[in-house]
Amino acid sequence: MHATQDLQDVLVVLAAAILVVPIFQRLRSSPVLGYLVAGMLIGPAGLAIVSDVSGMTVLANFGVVFLLFTIGLELSIERLKAIRFHVFGLGTLQVVVTAALFYFAARWLGQPREAAAILAGGLALSSTAIVLQILVERGELPTRHGRVSFAILLLQDLAVVPLLTLVPLLAGGGTRLAGALGMAALKAVAALLVILVVGRLILRPALRAVAAAKSPELFTGVTLLVVLSVSYLTEVAGLSMALGAFLAGLLIAETEYRHQVEGDIEPFRGILLALFFMTVGMTIDLGLVVREAPLVLSLVAALVLGKAVVLTMLCRAFGFPTAVSAQVGLSLGQGGEFAFVLFSLAMGLGVLGGQVGQLMLAVVALTMALTPFLMVAGRWIGSLLSPRVGPAELHRLEKDARDFKGHVIIAGFGRVGQTIARLLEAQRLPYMAFDLEPSRVAEGRARGLPIYYGDASRAEVLKAAGVNRARAAVVTLDQPHAAERAVEAIRRLSPLLDIHARARDHEHQRLLRDAGANHVVPEMVEGSLRLGGLLLRSLGRSPGEVAEQLEEFRGEAYAKLTNLIPTQADRQSSAPSKDEKTPQGEHRHFQGRENG
Repeated sequence: MHATQDLQDVLVVLAAAILVVPIFQRLRSSPVLGYLVAGMLIGPAGLAIVSDVSGMTVLANFGVVFLLFTIGLELSIERLKAIRFHVFGLGTLQVVVTAALFYFAARWLGQPREAAAILAGGLALSSTAIVLQILVERGELPTRHGRVSFAILLLQDLAVVPLLTLVPLLAGGGTRLAGALGMAALKAVAALLVILVVGRLILRPALRAVAAAKSPELFTGVTLLVVLSVSYLTEVAGLSMALGAFLAGLLIAETEYRHQVEGDIEPFRGILLALFFMTVGMTIDLGLVVREAPLVLSLVAALVLGKAVVLTMLCRAFGFPTAVSAQVGLSLGQGGEFAFVLFSLAMGLGVLGGQVGQLMLAVVALTMALTPFLMVAGRWIGSLLSPRVGPAELHRLEKDARDFKGHVIIAGFGRVGQTIARLLEAQRLPYMAFDLEPSRVAEGRARGLPIYYGDASRAEVLKAAGVNRARAAVVTLDQPHAAERAVEAIRRLSPLLDIHARARDHEHQRLLRDAGANHVVPEMVEGSLRLGGLLLRSLGRSPGEVAEQLEEFRGEAYAKLTNLIPTQADRQSSAPSKDEKTPQGEHRHFQGRENG
């Protein structure tokens, strides 16, 4: 009967995830929030469909183990060296200063030292999963605020390791906080050294031998054995299993088998992590949250405001512009998924009171739900605070532009913009380029290039650049919203100008055309067509035949194609006749659709 009940609980959990998570994905929110809501709905404080959470907790905790292992895989030593200044400088200061602020606030509110330390450490962390997902979706990861945000999130992920090690030490009782921190650091360093030294001697030869057997099942099994064995060793040493998983990931990240291991482990990590967040959702007391709604909302505001202010001030201290600093501050103002890990562990070990822990879990979940709105607000404030081109710069630009007629205006001087500039130079065609990256502008000016600091979506900049005398404009900005604004501004000032634009995909192509662009090139479509052309030539098709086929498909793709799978009517209308087949029976016309 007990086994039947366990199976029923598993089925309920899977059904809840299938029903709730897609709704959050349609709302462009993180699946983490979907798992939390699904857990709250089916848990004891919700519909009480699943009443015994303890049966799933043990299995769910392995989700945290595999999450830390994945983070270790992504943090190779070389990668850390490349961004060490921002990671270990700015990132470390952010965690320390924010944690200190929240520690003293928790102590002022009457929390014990141990509970205050756990609360401070958990609240100092932001949501890596949600923030990075939004930055990638909006094409903002390569931007300055995107790179700074990534560096800070990277350090926060590293900070999880000592924090998880600290919780069991605080639960031991009788240990002073400073002593616990010192002991946690010593144990972590000792474990790190032993495992890294032994692992480097053994792991690579062992993986090489397993790979030589050419058995995918064996390789996956050995990967699981490595992760769980190192986790077990750290657990026996008095540290956390998560620390061992992180160290195992760090070891494998230095080998040539990292990508294969990551692919093998991804299904386990995804399923178990989803189960973990649903288990956390089941433990949240909705009744308590409703009863303490004013307090919860006050804590949400205090958390977001406190982190945003600290991050903004630290970014300014590191020399970043006010606009970038404010955008980073608001982007990382929420709590993070690792707070659920820390607070759940602390409640289970008695370090954090149940009622306080429940309130803080709800606070973190609400701030994570606010992340998309915080990032929109950050982008808006960043645009307001962005330095404007002053009268002196505008006068200089206008003076330089007097000699230009029939020139091309290039909005964005990244890799694409620079490539276009070189093509124009080769044909001795004049151009004026604009970019908002000061270092890029300075480097271009030092080389004598006609590049200027300026926002190509601002009317005064375009007028000074002589947009009414220009022959064409090219918008190469990799941020979709910025590209649309630039196209709209150019079209508004010059209704007849020929505007070319770079799009990410078909949807972005449509938006740019609506904004006024004459010619839009979706990057992904062109890349896939070029790859397909090379494939066809390697299969024996003549260059002329390939060019004709690609041109035909390009015209269709740009005109109407949005899906990969055609309808039945499309198949019938595009079915080739007998004379349209090759001698080998292969169709010369593509039957699928291309969405970039």
